[in-house]
Amino acid sequence: MIIKKIVEQAMSEDLKPSGDITTKLIKKNAKIKVKIISNENCVVGGLNFAKEAFKYSDKKIVFKTKIKDGKKIKKGKVIVSIYGKPKAILKSERVALNFLSLISGVATTTRKFVDKVKGKNCKICCTRKTAPNLRSIQKYGVKLGGGLNHRFNLSDEILIKDNHIAIEGNIRKLVKKAIKNKRGKIITVEIDNLNQFKKIIGLKFDRILFDNMNLKNLRKGVKLAKKIYETEASGGVNLKNVRKIASTGIKRISVGQITHSAPAINFNLEV
Repeated sequence: MIIKKIVEQAMSEDLKPSGDITTKLIKKNAKIKVKIISNENCVVGGLNFAKEAFKYSDKKIVFKTKIKDGKKIKKGKVIVSIYGKPKAILKSERVALNFLSLISGVATTTRKFVDKVKGKNCKICCTRKTAPNLRSIQKYGVKLGGGLNHRFNLSDEILIKDNHIAIEGNIRKLVKKAIKNKRGKIITVEIDNLNQFKKIIGLKFDRILFDNMNLKNLRKGVKLAKKIYETEASGGVNLKNVRKIASTGIKRISVGQITHSAPAINFNLEV
């Protein structure tokens, strides 16, 4: 149902108010066979969204996948074959390709980070740095790439960040208040220096998030956390430094880049 709703919104955006006025010019509408091809090496994602886009225009369209979501493919790979009336195919083409491009882009970028930390017992996590109204799609791409979804929204867990601390003024009191109002939610505390951590060590929260810390302080922070708290690092993470960060013993690394800056993958539909 979620996929159908998202696709309906996307198709509506592309068709209102007068539909595909260019395709209406075509008289021939005998069924044809087309294929979708990847123009890049990538991790495929979004096939169900693409299928739903074509079914939106014509439920009788035959949509046959040649690969599954989450699989690595090479440039030139045919991922889908489609059989149906050309007007319906052309009407849905761009929306279907857009879903494939976006989701595959997130999955591919995520997989690059996941591959970099292999063997380090460290998970790559996404953040809430997503395009408005497209969070569920991008977080799906993260999972396909082997990443871990952080909280989906502000209701999922308590995450005390620097601005919360700056406004409240007392990190220990704020964490105690969070513990009192926990109600089954995970509590994560973000800190940007080890002195902040020392002020709250011993309190019963779940995860400590080291933000923009150098490797030396990360190692110290991991030792301070011992087995009391799950550890996470964030800030300035890229493909060049992510393995070094993982080597500190940190258990999770959150990376905004995998959603907010993942390059789209280029697919095309060939008649």
